[in-house]
Amino acid sequence: MSTTPSKNRISMKFIRAFEGNLGASEPPPIWLMRQAGRYLAEYRKIRSELGSFLDLCYTPEKACEVTLQPINRFDFDAAILFSDILIVPHALGQPVRFVQGEGPRLDPITSIDELPSSSGSGLDADGLAKFSKVYEAVSLIRNKLSSDKALIGFCGAPYTVATYMIAGQGSPDQAATRTFAFAHPEKFQALIDLLVHTSTFYLCGQIDAGVNAVQIFDSWSGPLPDDQFRRWVVEPTKKIVAGVRAHHPDIPIIGFPRGSAAHAREYIAATGVNGIGCDTSMPLSLMSADLGDPNILRQGNLDPLLLLNGGPALDARIREIRDAMRGQRFIFNLGHGILPPTPIEHVQRLVDIVREPV
Repeated sequence: MSTTPSKNRISMKFIRAFEGNLGASEPPPIWLMRQAGRYLAEYRKIRSELGSFLDLCYTPEKACEVTLQPINRFDFDAAILFSDILIVPHALGQPVRFVQGEGPRLDPITSIDELPSSSGSGLDADGLAKFSKVYEAVSLIRNKLSSDKALIGFCGAPYTVATYMIAGQGSPDQAATRTFAFAHPEKFQALIDLLVHTSTFYLCGQIDAGVNAVQIFDSWSGPLPDDQFRRWVVEPTKKIVAGVRAHHPDIPIIGFPRGSAAHAREYIAATGVNGIGCDTSMPLSLMSADLGDPNILRQGNLDPLLLLNGGPALDARIREIRDAMRGQRFIFNLGHGILPPTPIEHVQRLVDIVREPV
């Protein structure tokens, strides 16, 4: 990782977890998906001052402030860039908006020819400017973040991003996108290829700006049958990993194919990721197994609903996960993003238990 001095890499517990350099009695590193967000009063304050969610993403100083809020409050071992997976289609020219209480909404497309950016062949000047705002935020964050804290960059995986681009919103079964892929495989492949190219470029830009690791979020991969999973999840991810490694061979890459525990071994073997994010449905017995690669890092998988509810069941499950993964390459995290109503004291309790002496 050319953007971070080697002595800082060594001081980062997050990075040492990938390298298998944590002591047997050393607590695992911890960060949480969506750790910067609506459960924090300080986030809600900043969010109310800006006109839209995208305004926050594209205002580097505010994105930096929001990214650092959970680090300042909970002393997590890593910060994750405050942004969104839909920055990529937005940079490609597809209108994106966020509707309060409903989530993202896009103007659906059926072909890359409908994207304004260079007739679907890549980023135009406006798209590059959008990415530049994100890179500026990364640089600000890295400069303000303690040298022992890692900064994680990310993108949405091509299949997941494509589901939003075609359906115009999220969907539990992705029926519109899957139907389109069956009916028009060449057009869908062209869209996936465009997203592979753009996402690789985007991640490399984040790394150049200062992130220490990247995560590829495939939030909607779960419902795909094995052949479609291989074509639309595994192969595009493999290409992104190879493309990033061509420029940054040492960067840790985490894949998060949510809902795909049955495909975990194939995903790891074929994509070449360094770590796999494990969702709540991943059995702890499988997460603690070698998954076909003894050097693969596992990350996860506490239920966000359990964190929301708290109590003795939360305490017991935190310890169960921590103890099952002791001595392995492991980062403690949730199985998906933290829920907005989650009490602050429950998050602090989680951090305290993970860091209990063992």
